Amino acid sequence: MNAVPALYACTIRHVRTTPWRYLLRHRTYLWLVDPDRPPRLPFLIRPLARFDPRDHFTGDQPTLRAGLDAYLAGHGVDLEGGPVVMLTHARVLGYVFNPITLYWCHGPDGAPRCVVAEVHNTYGGRHAYLLHPDEGGTAQADKEFYVSPFLPVDGRYRMRLPHPGPRLDLTVHLDREDGRTLTATVHGARRAVTVPNLLRLALRHPWSTLAVSAAIRFHGIRLHLRGLAVQPRPEKHTPENLT
Repeated sequence: MNAVPALYACTIRHVRTTPWRYLLRHRTYLWLVDPDRPPRLPFLIRPLARFDPRDHFTGDQPTLRAGLDAYLAGHGVDLEGGPVVMLTHARVLGYVFNPITLYWCHGPDGAPRCVVAEVHNTYGGRHAYLLHPDEGGTAQADKEFYVSPFLPVDGRYRMRLPHPGPRLDLTVHLDREDGRTLTATVHGARRAVTVPNLLRLALRHPWSTLAVSAAIRFHGIRLHLRGLAVQPRPEKHTPENLT
């Protein structure tokens, strides 16, 4: 595994293919961290990156790793203290929105055990998928969580989630009965965690996580104005699988 922490300057693309083609693209940056030892920045720039356990899983565990381990225990998985790397947005100037956080989980010998994909929607809901990728880093899972207001909770995800290296290259497809509906990709280049690198990215992408949330809402309004119907949101939108 590569050393952590690390930064990835990323381009994120969402391509909707039905009922018409629509592209959403934005640039941001992500952190690759060890949830056992999240980075702690120099005092003056600490507001640019905070990793708060309350932002993940049930939000009531004392550490990031404790939240992950509690979730895995609820699904019969014990990493036996093995290493984990976590790809996520940090809390920036007090705000965070994480459309997806990924955890690559290993046993004590470093062998891959599973990947957890933790998804947040703009309604405050959270859901986690326990994945077992094949040797090529590909995994599948039924959609169980309301994310887009224009898509019901059906279909199946096909995800390609290779472990981040010098490059970040992630793909998520959503397939429904009428074919492929959505493809999301994340492509990025690894950068060392240094004060100049972080300041450069923070200046280039100010309020990065707020910008992500605002972009989702902006494009949602555009799609609705173009006639895309809103799907009813399930009343229970914070699934119990996080416990």
